[in-house]
Amino acid sequence: MSSNRQAGLVMTPLTAPGGSDWIRPLGATGLPVSAVAVGGSPLGSMPEVFGHALSYDDGVALAAYALDSPVRVIDTANGYSDGESERRIGAAIAARGGLPADFLVATKVDAQGRDYSGARVRASVAESQQRLGLDHLPLVYLHDPEQHDFAELSAPGGAVATLMALRDEGVIGHVGLAGGNVHEMARYLDLGGFEVLLVHNRWTLVDRSATDLIAQAEQSGIAVVNAAIYGGGLLAAPRGGSTTYGYRPAPEATLRAVAAMDRLCTEHGTDLATAALQASVRDPRVAMTVVGLSRPSRLDALVTAVAQDLPEDLFTALEDLLPARDHWLDHRPEETS
Repeated sequence: MSSNRQAGLVMTPLTAPGGSDWIRPLGATGLPVSAVAVGGSPLGSMPEVFGHALSYDDGVALAAYALDSPVRVIDTANGYSDGESERRIGAAIAARGGLPADFLVATKVDAQGRDYSGARVRASVAESQQRLGLDHLPLVYLHDPEQHDFAELSAPGGAVATLMALRDEGVIGHVGLAGGNVHEMARYLDLGGFEVLLVHNRWTLVDRSATDLIAQAEQSGIAVVNAAIYGGGLLAAPRGGSTTYGYRPAPEATLRAVAAMDRLCTEHGTDLATAALQASVRDPRVAMTVVGLSRPSRLDALVTAVAQDLPEDLFTALEDLLPARDHWLDHRPEETS
């Protein structure tokens, strides 16, 4: 293991529901968001990813619970469970008589099969509006573009240009970029026009693949949203037997680091999941942290974890256990460790 501490980084004081920094603007968009958002992928039921199904009624109930919680954002996508996440959120909004004025639902456009054309982007937005019951979508991300052809998506009239046009037309409020591979994401940020960057699995206690990408966003005035801070579950349940990180087999160095971090957290009277959450929430570069949930009790636990008082020296010690960069998801052999 090697230290990869970011020189000069000062962690912000802990924020908690009701605290002065719990609600903050999402970068230059000015959208008010809570420090933590509910991730809508498990809400729509994705047993192949999360290991268990979630019924329609339970999903709607969870969305309704979130609407009345201290968390003021739900993050979803057109493609989550073939639109089921959005349908359940929409049902909860309708049952409540409308979306609370201070609540943000962020969604994402998705391809249909291999179709990620401009026309598909318009159709994706229209589908999301219908499912959510919202005429105006305040924040819409281009989702997982790295799985498609960059030249096609960035061409005139393509997916990127169409999403920007929908903003100009007032159909959506702000445009974000959400994806995985940081090298591909950097190419899209270079195009300009994006206001929010969502990274997943790549800014956690054991992986800093997004280091340069976050710096690029910061230099461009783009807000950063951090998702999948548990790496798909490994950091949330380090003793649960999982050997995967970021939906792929975890390197031995990562598994050893997680075990050492788990022991360290126990010594400090907390658990690794709480430390992983707070490491993201405390980071001044991260405007909002997204955590996927499938039960109301998990939302309650999340709020409690954010408010837990953890010492700064714990995070310094955790940083020293960070695996070397050649064990990170998007490491390239030519990069030095």
